[in-house]
Amino acid sequence: MTKITYFKKNNLYLGFEVSGHTGKDDFGKDLLCCEISTIAQLAVVGIKEILKCEKFCEISDGYLKLEVDEKNANYDKIQFLFQTCLESFKSVVEGEKKFAKLEVKNV
Repeated sequence: MTKITYFKKNNLYLGFEVSGHTGKDDFGKDLLCCEISTIAQLAVVGIKEILKCEKFCEISDGYLKLEVDEKNANYDKIQFLFQTCLESFKSVVEGEKKFAKLEVKNV
């Protein structure tokens, strides 16, 4: 199962963590896992390459964590990107409760 956790503080999204493999299909054929990974990587590229923003990012097999500090979280474009990815995650995991879970955690 893949668990997606968004971190929110004072109505600002600070980042998210994606952990685990969905297990919906064999490795290399799992389209749900591919969709989730693509959305997560979109946020990493958007923040690092497009917005040139300082961030914390950890990536390993079946794991990605992306966070920005509160100063950068106030940047409208970062909130737009985090919210867009959140809505994308929601649409992808809808109906996939056996394979993926999404939550927003106040920190």
